[in-house]
Amino acid sequence: MTEKTVLVLVGSLRAASTNRQLAEAAVALAPTGTTFELFEGHHTLPLYNEDVDVEGQLPESVVAYRQAIADADAVLVVTPEHNGTIPANLKNAIDWSSRPYGSSSISGKPVAVIGTAFAQFGGVWAQDEARKSFGIAGARVIDATTLAVPNSVVRFAETHPKDDAEIVEQLSAFITEFLGKLEAEEESEAA
Repeated sequence: MTEKTVLVLVGSLRAASTNRQLAEAAVALAPTGTTFELFEGHHTLPLYNEDVDVEGQLPESVVAYRQAIADADAVLVVTPEHNGTIPANLKNAIDWSSRPYGSSSISGKPVAVIGTAFAQFGGVWAQDEARKSFGIAGARVIDATTLAVPNSVVRFAETHPKDDAEIVEQLSAFITEFLGKLEAEEESEAA
């Protein structure tokens, strides 16, 4: 497998969120030759406004965000569910990544979505919404590769996901499948 860099976006802005913890566990489980990099700056993006999206006049946070996506081989989104959908900051990040239309940094980029939520289904609605939005934005969404952790607030009240054997096993399987699909796509494109 060739070396890969996966940009990790966390949909929750809360410092101690279970989704941030799940993302940290993914970073720790990245196999040799693969780097998972947590992107910390999407909370500084202004609300998307086409009047602000002017080449040569873009806010520094937008330039850094778009460049981070462009530099990555793939994107992993780790999101909670807010009122049955994705958090507003994640939707805003998707909007910024979708421009300029036709040549955006997310265009053609492989994206997978996982997450945790307090609810019994682990935030699957938010994950589905994130996949839909990224797909419309032009990303190559890896649909079959998922992980939804239900009842996360209770489950991770005393234990970080990296210390939960069942979560480590599920997350490791997800990472293996995700990277395998990236490798298969790469081989298919080369053939």
